[in-house]
Amino acid sequence: MSRPALRATLSALLLAVVAGCASIEPSKVLTQTQQDLAHFGPTPLELALTPEQVAQRRAAAQRLLEQPLQQADAVGLSLLNNPALQALLARAMADAAQAAQQGRIANPRLGLEWSSLLDETEIARRISFGLLDLLTLPQRQGLAAGAVQQVQLQLSMDVVEQISAVRQAWVKAVAAQEATAHAQQAQEAAGIGAQLARRMQNVGNISKLQAARQQLWYAQATVQLAQARDEAQSAREGLVRALGLDSVQAQALRLPARLPDVPAAPREFDAAMAQAWQTRLDLRMAQAAWESAQQARALGLWTSRGDVEIGLHHVLEQDPHGSNVRRGLELDIALPLFDDGSLRRAGLDARSLALALQVQATERQAASQLRESYAHYRSTYELARQYRDELLPLRKTMSEETLLRYNGMLVSVFDLLVDAQEQITLVRAALAAQQQFWLADAALQAALVGKPLAIVPGIGQPFSQGTSDAAH
Repeated sequence: MSRPALRATLSALLLAVVAGCASIEPSKVLTQTQQDLAHFGPTPLELALTPEQVAQRRAAAQRLLEQPLQQADAVGLSLLNNPALQALLARAMADAAQAAQQGRIANPRLGLEWSSLLDETEIARRISFGLLDLLTLPQRQGLAAGAVQQVQLQLSMDVVEQISAVRQAWVKAVAAQEATAHAQQAQEAAGIGAQLARRMQNVGNISKLQAARQQLWYAQATVQLAQARDEAQSAREGLVRALGLDSVQAQALRLPARLPDVPAAPREFDAAMAQAWQTRLDLRMAQAAWESAQQARALGLWTSRGDVEIGLHHVLEQDPHGSNVRRGLELDIALPLFDDGSLRRAGLDARSLALALQVQATERQAASQLRESYAHYRSTYELARQYRDELLPLRKTMSEETLLRYNGMLVSVFDLLVDAQEQITLVRAALAAQQQFWLADAALQAALVGKPLAIVPGIGQPFSQGTSDAAH
């Protein structure tokens, strides 16, 4: 081989090596995830790598804990403080680095050989590359970019799941705390009625049966208060786990006294659906997997038929008469005699078809999930609105009329206590409906970006309404 040709070959190989060494920045995976989720909520994703960064994040978390924690602040606190989320980010960057690795060419192989026979010495040097590695480098880099994209989309879906879990845990914790306050009021009202009934029985103004009813009412209210306190503690600890708080931070956690009001108007279906088809991560994930399969299929047409290795050798021969240098180019070709790669190509074709069909299946599942999530959201909204606009105002009117009748000595004090208990029971039912709405709202937000949450059919009533029956 002439020197100019050898230089040209080496230059081409060097350029290929430089191109093959290009890699992605792991932080870009986090940056792209933040861009994807910008409409979903504040997602300042950052992996704390130094003690200073850890200290800064802990200080920021402490500032959030100095005041009652609102839902948006709870999301921010989880992103700042939760070690499980930090582990998720670290795994994503590790997966991204592994995915990018397939876009690099294999390292060249350097062979050194020294041999001598009598007064003759031969020194051989050989450097070789996989020729197909070089020729298919653009395709493999495309595959690597697609694999990194899938890692990034999976990270986005995992972050959405984390944020949705925090939102729902916050709703449950605040609602359980508020329900405990109402249970405390009911127990106090029942205690007043039971004490009054004992006094009136002692002077013969009411029967033993009537007094027992009031005592039963108080006993039931006491049981319900104990249950509410247990549920509030469980919900609070669920939120602590979702936020990743340690024992000191858990002690400092304070929650608002009540849930936010139900909005004046619900989300519109058409607007929600239009947003979903632009942002659904599962659709993008399925599409990216199919595109990667197509690239792998095209690459397989080359690589499945065998391999070719190109090498440059330099041999120095020395003897008493002088020295001689030989240079040359070598090709090492795998002959497809026993395996022509047809099975591998068939597998690639089948995988590509399967992923194309999976794209269709994901689109249909997404449409169904969106309809289901929105229907549940509207049902819970209508129920919560009914309590807010109809039932609670009517109950308030009835309580006012009962008080007027009591002031006019038309009803007894026990009728007044029963009315108060029934009002508390209705308020607790309204709170349950409000809680279900905000849980459905968090589920709908998750569905709009492609990470649907489980939806329980129907709208349950977690609070008992049988307490006041014992008073009659």
